Amino acid sequence: MAEIVQQRIEERSLKVKSIIKRATALEYKLHRLIINKEDFIAYIQYEINVLELIKKRRMHIHYQFKKEEIEFPIIHRINSVFKRATKKWKDDVQLWFSHAAFCKKWGTKGQISKVFSAMLAIHPDKPALWIMAAKSELEDRSSSESARHLFLRALRFHPNNKKVYQEYFRMELLHCEKLRKQKKDLEKAEMDLGEYEFSPEILSGKLAEVVYRDATGKINEAEFVISLLNIAAIFDFTKELQDFILQDLQDNYTKDSLTWDFMAKRELEAPGAGEELHTAKGRASDINRREERCCQVYEEGVKSLNTEPMWTCYVAYCWERLKRKTNVQELKEKRQERQLGVLQRAHNSSLLKEGYYTNWLKILLSTGDNEGAATVAMAATQRYSQSVAVWSLSLRTLMQLGSGDVGRLFQEALTHVNPKESLPLWQLQIQWSVTNQSPEETEAVFKRGLLSAVPAVAMEMKESYLDWSFSTGGYKKARKTFTSLQENRPLSKAFFTIMIKIEKEQETPKMNHLRDYYERALQEFGTSDDELWLQYIQEEMGSLGQPENSGKIHWRAMKFLEGESVERFTSKFTLMQTGHL
Repeated sequence: MAEIVQQRIEERSLKVKSIIKRATALEYKLHRLIINKEDFIAYIQYEINVLELIKKRRMHIHYQFKKEEIEFPIIHRINSVFKRATKKWKDDVQLWFSHAAFCKKWGTKGQISKVFSAMLAIHPDKPALWIMAAKSELEDRSSSESARHLFLRALRFHPNNKKVYQEYFRMELLHCEKLRKQKKDLEKAEMDLGEYEFSPEILSGKLAEVVYRDATGKINEAEFVISLLNIAAIFDFTKELQDFILQDLQDNYTKDSLTWDFMAKRELEAPGAGEELHTAKGRASDINRREERCCQVYEEGVKSLNTEPMWTCYVAYCWERLKRKTNVQELKEKRQERQLGVLQRAHNSSLLKEGYYTNWLKILLSTGDNEGAATVAMAATQRYSQSVAVWSLSLRTLMQLGSGDVGRLFQEALTHVNPKESLPLWQLQIQWSVTNQSPEETEAVFKRGLLSAVPAVAMEMKESYLDWSFSTGGYKKARKTFTSLQENRPLSKAFFTIMIKIEKEQETPKMNHLRDYYERALQEFGTSDDELWLQYIQEEMGSLGQPENSGKIHWRAMKFLEGESVERFTSKFTLMQTGHL
Protein backbone atom coordinates (compact mmCIF):
# COMPACT_ATOMS: atom_id res chain seq x y z
CA MET A 1 0.00 0.00 0.00
CA ALA A 2 2.85 2.34 0.86
CA GLU A 3 4.36 1.64 -2.55
CA ILE A 4 1.12 2.70 -4.32
CA VAL A 5 0.97 5.93 -2.30
CA GLN A 6 4.62 6.65 -3.09
CA GLN A 7 4.07 5.96 -6.79
CA ARG A 8 1.13 8.39 -6.98
CA ILE A 9 3.07 11.09 -5.12
CA GLU A 10 5.93 10.68 -7.58
CA GLU A 11 3.50 10.91 -10.53
CA ARG A 12 2.09 14.15 -9.12
CA SER A 13 5.59 15.51 -8.57
CA LEU A 14 6.45 14.79 -12.19
CA LYS A 15 3.29 16.62 -13.35
CA VAL A 16 4.07 19.63 -11.15
CA LYS A 17 7.67 19.67 -12.41
CA SER A 18 6.41 19.52 -15.99
CA ILE A 19 4.07 22.49 -15.41
CA ILE A 20 6.85 24.51 -13.72
CA LYS A 21 9.29 23.70 -16.52
CA ARG A 22 6.84 24.76 -19.24
CA ALA A 23 5.82 27.94 -17.35
CA THR A 24 9.50 28.84 -16.78
CA ALA A 25 10.29 28.45 -20.48
CA LEU A 26 7.34 30.66 -21.43
CA GLU A 27 8.26 33.24 -18.79
CA TYR A 28 11.83 33.47 -20.12
CA LYS A 29 10.48 34.27 -23.58
CA LEU A 30 8.70 37.32 -22.16
CA HIS A 31 11.99 38.73 -20.88
CA ARG A 32 14.03 38.53 -24.07
CA LEU A 33 15.40 41.68 -25.68
CA ILE A 34 13.11 41.23 -28.67
CA ILE A 35 9.65 40.16 -27.58
CA ASN A 36 6.69 39.26 -29.75
CA LYS A 37 2.96 39.14 -29.19
CA GLU A 38 2.67 35.42 -29.95
CA ASP A 39 4.85 34.57 -26.89
CA PHE A 40 2.53 36.54 -24.59
CA ILE A 41 -0.54 34.87 -26.08
CA ALA A 42 1.06 31.42 -25.75
CA TYR A 43 1.88 32.07 -22.06
CA ILE A 44 -1.66 33.34 -21.33
CA GLN A 45 -3.21 30.36 -23.13
CA TYR A 46 -1.02 27.91 -21.19
CA GLU A 47 -2.01 29.43 -17.84
CA ILE A 48 -5.69 29.40 -18.84
CA ASN A 49 -5.35 25.72 -19.77
CA VAL A 50 -3.93 25.06 -16.28
CA LEU A 51 -6.95 26.86 -14.76
CA GLU A 52 -9.32 24.75 -16.86
CA LEU A 53 -7.52 21.59 -15.72
CA ILE A 54 -7.83 22.61 -12.06
CA LYS A 55 -11.52 23.33 -12.60
CA LYS A 56 -12.07 19.84 -14.03
CA ARG A 57 -10.15 18.22 -11.18
CA ARG A 58 -12.23 20.11 -8.60
CA MET A 59 -15.44 18.94 -10.25
CA HIS A 60 -14.13 15.37 -10.39
CA ILE A 61 -13.14 15.13 -6.72
CA HIS A 62 -15.80 17.61 -5.43
CA TYR A 63 -13.20 19.80 -3.71
CA GLN A 64 -13.98 23.55 -3.58
CA PHE A 65 -11.55 24.83 -0.97
CA LYS A 66 -8.28 26.84 -1.05
CA LYS A 67 -9.14 28.74 -4.23
CA GLU A 68 -7.27 31.76 -2.81
CA GLU A 69 -4.10 29.67 -2.65
CA ILE A 70 -4.47 27.78 -5.95
CA GLU A 71 -6.48 29.66 -8.63
CA PHE A 72 -6.11 33.27 -7.47
CA PRO A 73 -2.32 33.50 -7.97
CA ILE A 74 -2.71 32.07 -11.50
CA ILE A 75 -5.54 34.51 -12.32
CA HIS A 76 -3.45 37.38 -10.94
CA ARG A 77 -0.49 36.25 -13.07
CA ILE A 78 -2.65 36.07 -16.24
CA ASN A 79 -4.01 39.57 -15.59
CA SER A 80 -0.46 40.80 -15.14
CA VAL A 81 0.67 39.29 -18.46
CA PHE A 82 -2.40 40.75 -20.22
CA LYS A 83 -1.54 44.20 -18.82
CA ARG A 84 2.03 43.93 -20.09
CA ALA A 85 0.79 42.80 -23.51
CA THR A 86 -1.83 45.56 -23.90
CA LYS A 87 0.70 48.14 -22.74
CA LYS A 88 3.12 46.98 -25.45
CA TRP A 89 0.52 46.49 -28.24
CA LYS A 90 -2.00 49.22 -27.43
CA ASP A 91 -3.62 49.22 -30.87
CA ASP A 92 -4.58 45.54 -30.82
CA VAL A 93 -8.27 45.81 -29.87
CA GLN A 94 -8.69 42.01 -29.97
CA LEU A 95 -6.10 41.69 -27.20
CA TRP A 96 -8.14 44.06 -25.02
CA PHE A 97 -11.29 42.05 -25.78
CA SER A 98 -9.53 38.83 -24.78
CA HIS A 99 -8.52 40.35 -21.46
CA ALA A 100 -12.09 41.52 -20.78
CA ALA A 101 -13.49 38.10 -21.72
CA PHE A 102 -11.01 36.40 -19.37
CA CYS A 103 -12.01 38.68 -16.49
CA LYS A 104 -15.68 37.98 -17.11
CA LYS A 105 -15.24 34.21 -17.24
CA TRP A 106 -12.97 33.83 -14.23
CA GLY A 107 -14.94 35.96 -11.80
CA THR A 108 -12.73 39.06 -11.71
CA LYS A 109 -15.52 41.39 -12.79
CA GLY A 110 -14.05 44.28 -10.83
CA GLN A 111 -11.07 44.05 -13.14
CA ILE A 112 -13.27 44.41 -16.29
CA SER A 113 -13.96 48.09 -15.52
CA LYS A 114 -10.23 48.78 -15.32
CA VAL A 115 -9.59 46.94 -18.60
CA PHE A 116 -12.29 48.89 -20.45
CA SER A 117 -11.18 52.15 -18.84
CA ALA A 118 -7.59 51.64 -20.00
CA MET A 119 -8.78 50.59 -23.47
CA LEU A 120 -11.07 53.62 -23.88
CA ALA A 121 -8.25 55.97 -22.86
CA ILE A 122 -6.37 54.70 -25.94
CA HIS A 123 -9.31 54.09 -28.30
CA PRO A 124 -11.90 56.81 -27.58
CA ASP A 125 -12.54 57.12 -31.31
CA LYS A 126 -14.33 53.75 -31.52
CA PRO A 127 -18.04 54.02 -30.57
CA ALA A 128 -18.47 50.22 -30.43
CA LEU A 129 -15.97 50.02 -27.55
CA TRP A 130 -17.87 52.59 -25.48
CA ILE A 131 -21.07 50.59 -26.03
CA MET A 132 -19.36 47.34 -25.00
CA ALA A 133 -17.96 48.95 -21.86
CA ALA A 134 -21.35 50.37 -20.88
CA LYS A 135 -23.08 47.04 -21.51
CA SER A 136 -20.48 45.31 -19.36
CA GLU A 137 -21.19 47.70 -16.49
CA LEU A 138 -24.91 47.07 -16.80
CA GLU A 139 -24.86 43.29 -17.35
CA ASP A 140 -21.75 42.12 -15.47
CA ARG A 141 -21.71 44.58 -12.58
CA SER A 142 -25.42 45.59 -12.50
CA SER A 143 -24.34 49.23 -12.35
CA SER A 144 -26.69 51.37 -14.40
CA GLU A 145 -25.06 54.49 -12.95
CA SER A 146 -21.64 53.52 -14.34
CA ALA A 147 -23.21 52.53 -17.67
CA ARG A 148 -24.97 55.90 -17.90
CA HIS A 149 -21.72 57.71 -17.10
CA LEU A 150 -19.93 55.82 -19.89
CA PHE A 151 -22.66 56.62 -22.42
CA LEU A 152 -22.49 60.32 -21.52
CA ARG A 153 -18.70 60.27 -21.95
CA ALA A 154 -19.12 58.45 -25.27
CA LEU A 155 -21.47 61.19 -26.49
CA ARG A 156 -18.79 63.81 -25.81
CA PHE A 157 -16.55 62.03 -28.31
CA HIS A 158 -19.38 60.97 -30.66
CA PRO A 159 -22.20 63.52 -30.27
CA ASN A 160 -24.02 62.44 -33.46
CA ASN A 161 -23.54 58.68 -33.34
CA LYS A 162 -26.84 56.86 -33.83
CA LYS A 163 -25.72 53.54 -32.37
CA VAL A 164 -24.50 55.15 -29.13
CA TYR A 165 -27.83 56.92 -28.68
CA GLN A 166 -29.81 53.77 -29.51
CA GLU A 167 -27.94 51.71 -26.92
CA TYR A 168 -28.11 54.52 -24.33
CA PHE A 169 -31.89 54.69 -24.89
CA ARG A 170 -32.14 50.90 -24.53
CA MET A 171 -30.02 50.97 -21.35
CA GLU A 172 -32.34 53.49 -19.68
CA LEU A 173 -35.34 51.30 -20.51
CA LEU A 174 -33.56 48.20 -19.16
CA HIS A 175 -32.76 50.12 -15.98
CA CYS A 176 -36.40 51.14 -15.71
CA GLU A 177 -37.54 47.54 -16.26
CA LYS A 178 -35.17 46.35 -13.53
CA LEU A 179 -36.51 48.92 -11.03
CA ARG A 180 -40.11 48.00 -11.83
CA LYS A 181 -39.31 44.34 -11.23
CA GLN A 182 -37.60 45.15 -7.90
CA LYS A 183 -40.61 47.19 -6.78
CA LYS A 184 -42.98 44.41 -7.80
CA ASP A 185 -40.95 41.79 -5.92
CA LEU A 186 -40.85 43.96 -2.77
CA GLU A 187 -44.58 44.57 -2.94
CA LYS A 188 -45.19 40.87 -3.43
CA ALA A 189 -43.08 40.13 -0.36
CA GLU A 190 -45.09 42.82 1.53
CA MET A 191 -41.90 44.63 2.50
CA ASP A 192 -41.77 48.28 3.54
CA LEU A 193 -40.78 50.44 0.53
CA GLY A 194 -39.87 53.40 2.75
CA GLU A 195 -36.10 52.91 2.53
CA TYR A 196 -36.26 52.37 -1.28
CA GLU A 197 -36.75 55.20 -3.73
CA PHE A 198 -38.94 54.38 -6.72
CA SER A 199 -39.66 57.63 -8.53
CA PRO A 200 -42.87 57.40 -10.62
CA GLU A 201 -41.17 59.44 -13.39
CA ILE A 202 -38.25 57.03 -13.63
CA LEU A 203 -40.56 54.00 -13.46
CA SER A 204 -42.58 55.35 -16.39
CA GLY A 205 -39.49 55.77 -18.58
CA LYS A 206 -38.92 59.52 -18.28
CA LEU A 207 -35.13 59.10 -18.35
CA ALA A 208 -35.43 57.32 -21.69
CA GLU A 209 -37.62 60.20 -22.91
CA VAL A 210 -34.86 62.65 -21.94
CA VAL A 211 -32.39 60.59 -23.98
CA TYR A 212 -34.86 60.56 -26.90
CA ARG A 213 -35.25 64.35 -26.84
CA ASP A 214 -31.51 64.89 -26.72
CA ALA A 215 -30.89 62.34 -29.52
CA THR A 216 -33.53 63.71 -31.92
CA GLY A 217 -32.32 67.24 -31.22
CA LYS A 218 -29.00 66.24 -32.79
CA ILE A 219 -30.07 63.54 -35.27
CA ASN A 220 -33.12 64.75 -37.15
CA GLU A 221 -33.95 61.65 -39.24
CA ALA A 222 -37.15 59.63 -39.50
CA GLU A 223 -35.26 56.34 -39.77
CA PHE A 224 -33.49 57.08 -36.46
CA VAL A 225 -36.75 58.03 -34.71
CA ILE A 226 -38.37 54.80 -35.95
CA SER A 227 -35.40 52.79 -34.64
CA LEU A 228 -35.92 54.29 -31.15
CA LEU A 229 -39.65 53.62 -31.35
CA ASN A 230 -38.95 49.97 -32.20
CA ILE A 231 -36.63 49.71 -29.18
CA ALA A 232 -39.32 51.20 -26.93
CA ALA A 233 -41.89 48.72 -28.30
CA ILE A 234 -39.84 45.82 -26.88
CA PHE A 235 -40.83 46.88 -23.34
CA ASP A 236 -44.38 46.40 -22.09
CA PHE A 237 -44.50 49.54 -19.90
CA THR A 238 -43.69 52.12 -22.60
CA LYS A 239 -47.12 52.85 -24.14
CA GLU A 240 -46.97 56.50 -23.07
CA LEU A 241 -43.43 56.85 -24.42
CA GLN A 242 -44.36 55.13 -27.69
CA ASP A 243 -47.34 57.44 -28.15
CA PHE A 244 -45.08 60.45 -27.55
CA ILE A 245 -42.52 59.26 -30.15
CA LEU A 246 -45.27 58.37 -32.62
CA GLN A 247 -46.80 61.83 -32.32
CA ASP A 248 -43.39 63.42 -32.80
CA LEU A 249 -42.90 61.31 -35.93
CA GLN A 250 -46.25 62.39 -37.38
CA ASP A 251 -45.73 66.06 -36.49
CA ASN A 252 -42.14 66.58 -37.61
CA TYR A 253 -41.06 63.91 -40.09
CA THR A 254 -43.75 63.77 -42.79
CA LYS A 255 -41.26 65.01 -45.39
CA ASP A 256 -39.57 61.62 -45.20
CA SER A 257 -41.05 58.64 -47.10
CA LEU A 258 -39.96 56.28 -44.30
CA THR A 259 -42.45 57.95 -41.94
CA TRP A 260 -45.36 57.23 -44.30
CA ASP A 261 -44.06 53.70 -44.91
CA PHE A 262 -43.88 53.02 -41.17
CA MET A 263 -47.29 54.52 -40.43
CA ALA A 264 -48.90 52.58 -43.27
CA LYS A 265 -47.48 49.23 -42.17
CA ARG A 266 -48.73 49.82 -38.63
CA GLU A 267 -52.23 49.39 -40.02
CA LEU A 268 -51.43 45.72 -40.66
CA GLU A 269 -50.95 45.22 -36.91
CA ALA A 270 -54.36 46.65 -36.00
CA PRO A 271 -56.67 44.10 -34.26
CA GLY A 272 -59.15 42.34 -36.52
CA ALA A 273 -62.81 41.48 -36.07
CA GLY A 274 -62.83 38.33 -33.95
CA GLU A 275 -65.97 36.74 -35.36
CA GLU A 276 -64.59 36.81 -38.93
CA LEU A 277 -61.34 35.01 -38.15
CA HIS A 278 -62.87 31.53 -37.88
CA THR A 279 -63.02 30.87 -41.64
CA ALA A 280 -60.43 31.22 -44.43
CA LYS A 281 -62.66 33.64 -46.31
CA GLY A 282 -63.27 35.66 -43.16
CA ARG A 283 -59.54 35.87 -42.43
CA ALA A 284 -58.87 36.90 -46.06
CA SER A 285 -61.56 39.60 -45.77
CA ASP A 286 -59.93 40.90 -42.57
CA ILE A 287 -56.46 40.92 -44.21
CA ASN A 288 -57.86 42.75 -47.25
CA ARG A 289 -59.38 45.45 -44.99
CA ARG A 290 -56.05 45.94 -43.25
CA GLU A 291 -54.21 46.15 -46.57
CA GLU A 292 -56.75 48.71 -47.80
CA ARG A 293 -56.11 50.82 -44.69
CA CYS A 294 -52.37 50.61 -45.42
CA CYS A 295 -53.03 51.80 -48.98
CA GLN A 296 -55.05 54.75 -47.68
CA VAL A 297 -52.02 55.90 -45.69
CA TYR A 298 -49.75 55.41 -48.72
CA GLU A 299 -52.22 57.41 -50.84
CA GLU A 300 -51.96 60.28 -48.37
CA GLY A 301 -48.19 59.88 -48.57
CA VAL A 302 -47.93 60.16 -52.36
CA LYS A 303 -50.27 63.18 -52.32
CA SER A 304 -48.14 64.88 -49.69
CA LEU A 305 -44.78 63.64 -50.96
CA ASN A 306 -44.76 62.90 -54.69
CA THR A 307 -41.16 61.58 -54.85
CA GLU A 308 -39.43 58.46 -56.13
CA PRO A 309 -38.62 57.14 -52.59
CA MET A 310 -42.31 57.56 -51.60
CA TRP A 311 -43.56 55.67 -54.67
CA THR A 312 -40.85 53.05 -54.12
CA CYS A 313 -42.15 52.38 -50.60
CA TYR A 314 -45.71 52.06 -51.94
CA VAL A 315 -44.72 49.74 -54.81
CA ALA A 316 -42.47 47.63 -52.54
CA TYR A 317 -45.33 47.18 -50.05
CA CYS A 318 -47.75 46.06 -52.81
CA TRP A 319 -45.15 43.66 -54.23
CA GLU A 320 -44.45 42.14 -50.79
CA ARG A 321 -48.18 41.54 -50.22
CA LEU A 322 -48.61 40.09 -53.74
CA LYS A 323 -45.83 37.54 -53.12
CA ARG A 324 -47.62 36.22 -50.03
CA LYS A 325 -49.35 32.92 -50.62
CA THR A 326 -53.11 32.67 -50.25
CA ASN A 327 -55.70 30.11 -51.33
CA VAL A 328 -58.41 32.77 -51.55
CA GLN A 329 -58.59 33.81 -55.22
CA GLU A 330 -60.39 37.08 -54.50
CA LEU A 331 -57.57 38.28 -52.25
CA LYS A 332 -54.93 37.23 -54.80
CA GLU A 333 -56.73 39.12 -57.58
CA LYS A 334 -57.21 42.20 -55.39
CA ARG A 335 -53.50 42.30 -54.55
CA GLN A 336 -52.56 41.97 -58.22
CA GLU A 337 -54.98 44.68 -59.28
CA ARG A 338 -53.63 46.96 -56.56
CA GLN A 339 -50.01 46.31 -57.59
CA LEU A 340 -50.65 46.98 -61.30
CA GLY A 341 -52.49 50.21 -60.48
CA VAL A 342 -49.69 51.55 -58.30
CA LEU A 343 -47.01 50.58 -60.87
CA GLN A 344 -48.90 52.39 -63.62
CA ARG A 345 -49.38 55.55 -61.56
CA ALA A 346 -45.71 55.59 -60.44
CA HIS A 347 -44.67 55.21 -64.09
CA ASN A 348 -47.07 57.99 -65.19
CA SER A 349 -45.40 60.25 -62.62
CA SER A 350 -41.95 59.24 -64.03
CA LEU A 351 -41.05 58.09 -60.51
CA LEU A 352 -40.95 54.30 -60.90
CA LYS A 353 -37.51 52.82 -60.11
CA GLU A 354 -35.74 50.86 -62.81
CA GLY A 355 -35.87 47.48 -61.06
CA TYR A 356 -39.68 47.45 -60.71
CA TYR A 357 -40.25 47.29 -64.47
CA THR A 358 -39.10 43.65 -64.20
CA ASN A 359 -41.85 42.89 -61.68
CA TRP A 360 -44.40 44.71 -63.80
CA LEU A 361 -43.56 42.71 -66.91
CA LYS A 362 -43.61 39.42 -64.94
CA ILE A 363 -47.16 40.11 -63.77
CA LEU A 364 -48.38 41.11 -67.23
CA LEU A 365 -46.80 38.10 -68.95
CA SER A 366 -48.12 35.70 -66.29
CA THR A 367 -51.67 36.99 -66.84
CA GLY A 368 -51.37 36.74 -70.64
CA ASP A 369 -51.57 40.50 -71.20
CA ASN A 370 -49.08 40.51 -74.08
CA GLU A 371 -50.17 43.87 -75.44
CA GLY A 372 -49.74 45.46 -72.03
CA ALA A 373 -46.33 43.82 -71.62
CA ALA A 374 -45.16 45.17 -75.01
CA THR A 375 -46.36 48.66 -74.08
CA VAL A 376 -44.56 48.58 -70.71
CA ALA A 377 -41.39 47.19 -72.34
CA MET A 378 -41.29 50.15 -74.74
CA ALA A 379 -42.17 52.63 -72.00
CA ALA A 380 -39.32 51.32 -69.83
CA THR A 381 -36.75 51.96 -72.59
CA GLN A 382 -38.00 55.53 -72.96
CA ARG A 383 -37.81 56.13 -69.20
CA TYR A 384 -34.33 54.56 -68.82
CA SER A 385 -32.93 54.89 -72.33
CA GLN A 386 -29.29 54.57 -71.20
CA SER A 387 -29.76 51.44 -69.08
CA VAL A 388 -28.40 48.21 -70.57
CA ALA A 389 -30.42 46.18 -68.04
CA VAL A 390 -33.71 47.85 -69.07
CA TRP A 391 -33.01 47.45 -72.79
CA SER A 392 -32.08 43.78 -72.27
CA LEU A 393 -35.26 43.14 -70.27
CA SER A 394 -37.47 44.95 -72.76
CA LEU A 395 -35.90 43.32 -75.82
CA ARG A 396 -36.17 39.84 -74.25
CA THR A 397 -39.84 40.53 -73.55
CA LEU A 398 -40.46 41.68 -77.14
CA MET A 399 -38.51 38.68 -78.47
CA GLN A 400 -40.71 36.40 -76.37
CA LEU A 401 -43.81 38.10 -77.79
CA GLY A 402 -42.52 37.81 -81.36
CA SER A 403 -42.50 41.55 -82.01
CA GLY A 404 -41.50 42.67 -85.51
CA ASP A 405 -39.70 45.76 -84.20
CA VAL A 406 -36.89 43.90 -82.41
CA GLY A 407 -34.26 44.37 -85.13
CA ARG A 408 -34.82 48.13 -85.28
CA LEU A 409 -34.89 48.40 -81.48
CA PHE A 410 -31.50 46.69 -81.16
CA GLN A 411 -30.01 49.43 -83.35
CA GLU A 412 -31.78 52.09 -81.30
CA ALA A 413 -30.56 50.55 -78.03
CA LEU A 414 -26.95 50.57 -79.19
CA THR A 415 -27.15 54.28 -79.99
CA HIS A 416 -28.38 55.12 -76.48
CA VAL A 417 -26.27 52.99 -74.13
CA ASN A 418 -22.63 53.48 -73.20
CA PRO A 419 -20.60 51.46 -75.77
CA LYS A 420 -18.37 50.12 -72.98
CA GLU A 421 -21.44 48.48 -71.38
CA SER A 422 -23.05 47.28 -74.63
CA LEU A 423 -21.71 43.69 -74.77
CA PRO A 424 -24.90 42.07 -73.31
CA LEU A 425 -26.94 43.77 -76.07
CA TRP A 426 -24.63 42.50 -78.81
CA GLN A 427 -24.84 38.97 -77.38
CA LEU A 428 -28.62 39.18 -77.21
CA GLN A 429 -28.84 40.53 -80.76
CA ILE A 430 -26.72 37.65 -82.09
CA GLN A 431 -28.90 35.15 -80.21
CA TRP A 432 -32.04 36.70 -81.72
CA SER A 433 -30.60 37.06 -85.24
CA VAL A 434 -29.42 33.44 -85.42
CA THR A 435 -32.95 32.27 -84.61
CA ASN A 436 -35.01 34.83 -86.51
CA GLN A 437 -32.97 36.19 -89.42
CA SER A 438 -31.30 34.86 -92.55
CA PRO A 439 -27.59 33.85 -92.47
CA GLU A 440 -26.73 36.95 -94.54
CA GLU A 441 -28.45 39.26 -92.04
CA THR A 442 -26.76 37.49 -89.11
CA GLU A 443 -23.37 37.84 -90.79
CA ALA A 444 -24.06 41.54 -91.23
CA VAL A 445 -24.70 41.83 -87.46
CA PHE A 446 -21.38 40.08 -86.76
CA LYS A 447 -19.53 42.41 -89.10
CA ARG A 448 -21.00 45.47 -87.41
CA GLY A 449 -19.90 44.06 -84.05
CA LEU A 450 -16.37 43.48 -85.35
CA LEU A 451 -16.06 47.22 -86.02
CA SER A 452 -16.79 48.11 -82.36
CA ALA A 453 -14.17 50.31 -80.71
CA VAL A 454 -14.76 48.44 -77.43
CA PRO A 455 -12.19 45.58 -77.16
CA ALA A 456 -14.53 43.30 -75.17
CA VAL A 457 -17.24 43.57 -77.84
CA ALA A 458 -14.85 43.14 -80.78
CA MET A 459 -13.20 40.04 -79.24
CA GLU A 460 -16.52 38.44 -78.30
CA MET A 461 -17.83 39.03 -81.82
CA LYS A 462 -14.76 37.32 -83.34
CA GLU A 463 -15.22 34.26 -81.12
CA SER A 464 -18.97 34.05 -81.81
CA TYR A 465 -18.49 34.69 -85.53
CA LEU A 466 -15.95 31.85 -85.78
CA ASP A 467 -18.26 29.46 -83.89
CA TRP A 468 -21.24 30.46 -86.03
CA SER A 469 -19.23 30.12 -89.25
CA PHE A 470 -18.36 26.53 -88.35
CA SER A 471 -21.92 25.62 -87.31
CA THR A 472 -23.48 27.09 -90.48
CA GLY A 473 -20.78 26.62 -93.14
CA GLY A 474 -18.53 23.89 -91.83
CA TYR A 475 -14.75 23.68 -91.66
CA LYS A 476 -14.00 25.62 -94.86
CA LYS A 477 -16.09 28.63 -93.82
CA ALA A 478 -14.59 28.57 -90.30
CA ARG A 479 -11.05 28.52 -91.69
CA LYS A 480 -11.89 31.34 -94.09
CA THR A 481 -13.33 33.42 -91.21
CA PHE A 482 -10.29 32.69 -89.05
CA THR A 483 -7.89 33.70 -91.83
CA SER A 484 -9.74 36.96 -92.44
CA LEU A 485 -9.75 37.91 -88.75
CA GLN A 486 -6.43 36.63 -87.37
CA GLU A 487 -4.62 39.92 -88.07
CA ASN A 488 -7.51 42.05 -86.90
CA ARG A 489 -6.67 43.09 -83.33
CA PRO A 490 -7.74 42.96 -80.53
CA LEU A 491 -7.65 39.17 -80.33
CA SER A 492 -8.50 36.80 -77.50
CA LYS A 493 -6.87 33.48 -76.67
CA ALA A 494 -10.30 31.85 -77.01
CA PHE A 495 -10.41 32.88 -80.69
CA PHE A 496 -7.36 30.68 -81.37
CA THR A 497 -8.38 27.80 -79.10
CA ILE A 498 -11.78 27.61 -80.86
CA MET A 499 -10.02 27.20 -84.23
CA ILE A 500 -7.61 24.61 -82.75
CA LYS A 501 -10.60 22.66 -81.41
CA ILE A 502 -12.36 22.82 -84.80
CA GLU A 503 -9.22 21.53 -86.56
CA LYS A 504 -8.79 18.63 -84.12
CA GLU A 505 -12.43 17.59 -84.59
CA GLN A 506 -11.87 16.95 -88.31
CA GLU A 507 -11.54 13.37 -89.59
CA THR A 508 -7.94 14.02 -90.68
CA PRO A 509 -6.59 17.01 -88.71
CA LYS A 510 -3.59 18.70 -90.33
CA MET A 511 -0.63 19.27 -88.03
CA ASN A 512 0.76 22.07 -90.18
CA HIS A 513 -2.54 23.95 -89.67
CA LEU A 514 -2.40 23.39 -85.92
CA ARG A 515 1.19 24.71 -85.89
CA ASP A 516 0.03 27.82 -87.74
CA TYR A 517 -2.71 28.44 -85.16
CA TYR A 518 -0.34 27.95 -82.22
CA GLU A 519 2.38 30.11 -83.77
CA ARG A 520 -0.11 32.91 -84.44
CA ALA A 521 -1.50 32.66 -80.89
CA LEU A 522 2.01 32.77 -79.42
CA GLN A 523 2.71 35.98 -81.32
CA GLU A 524 -0.08 37.54 -79.24
CA PHE A 525 0.27 35.77 -75.87
CA GLY A 526 3.71 34.10 -75.90
CA THR A 527 5.30 36.36 -73.28
CA SER A 528 2.79 35.59 -70.52
CA ASP A 529 0.74 32.47 -71.29
CA ASP A 530 2.72 29.43 -70.13
CA GLU A 531 -0.31 27.15 -70.69
CA LEU A 532 -0.26 27.90 -74.43
CA TRP A 533 3.38 26.80 -74.74
CA LEU A 534 2.67 23.60 -72.81
CA GLN A 535 -0.35 22.78 -75.03
CA TYR A 536 1.83 23.33 -78.11
CA ILE A 537 4.47 20.94 -76.75
CA GLN A 538 1.81 18.33 -75.91
CA GLU A 539 0.45 18.64 -79.44
CA GLU A 540 3.90 17.90 -80.91
CA MET A 541 4.36 14.95 -78.56
CA GLY A 542 0.98 13.55 -79.61
CA SER A 543 0.12 11.21 -82.49
CA LEU A 544 -0.05 14.02 -85.06
CA GLY A 545 3.15 15.82 -84.12
CA GLN A 546 6.90 15.36 -84.16
CA PRO A 547 8.29 14.83 -80.61
CA GLU A 548 11.72 16.11 -81.63
CA ASN A 549 10.16 19.60 -82.10
CA SER A 550 9.20 19.81 -78.40
CA GLY A 551 12.78 20.66 -77.39
CA LYS A 552 12.88 23.66 -79.72
CA ILE A 553 9.49 24.86 -78.46
CA HIS A 554 10.73 24.50 -74.85
CA TRP A 555 13.84 26.58 -75.67
CA ARG A 556 11.69 29.28 -77.28
CA ALA A 557 9.29 29.31 -74.34
CA MET A 558 12.14 29.87 -71.86
CA LYS A 559 13.35 32.71 -74.05
CA PHE A 560 10.01 34.48 -74.57
CA LEU A 561 8.17 34.01 -71.26
CA GLU A 562 8.55 36.74 -68.65
CA GLY A 563 8.31 37.02 -64.87
CA GLU A 564 6.44 34.39 -62.83
CA SER A 565 5.21 32.63 -65.97
CA VAL A 566 8.75 31.22 -66.47
CA GLU A 567 8.63 29.46 -63.07
CA ARG A 568 5.13 28.14 -63.71
CA PHE A 569 6.17 26.82 -67.12
CA THR A 570 9.28 25.10 -65.71
CA SER A 571 7.44 23.32 -62.90
CA LYS A 572 4.54 22.24 -65.15
CA PHE A 573 6.91 21.05 -67.87
CA THR A 574 8.74 18.89 -65.30
CA LEU A 575 5.44 17.39 -64.14
CA MET A 576 4.47 16.74 -67.77
CA GLN A 577 7.74 14.91 -68.45
CA THR A 578 7.27 12.70 -65.39
CA GLY A 579 3.70 11.87 -66.39
CA HIS A 580 2.04 13.83 -63.56
CA LEU A 581 0.35 16.41 -65.79
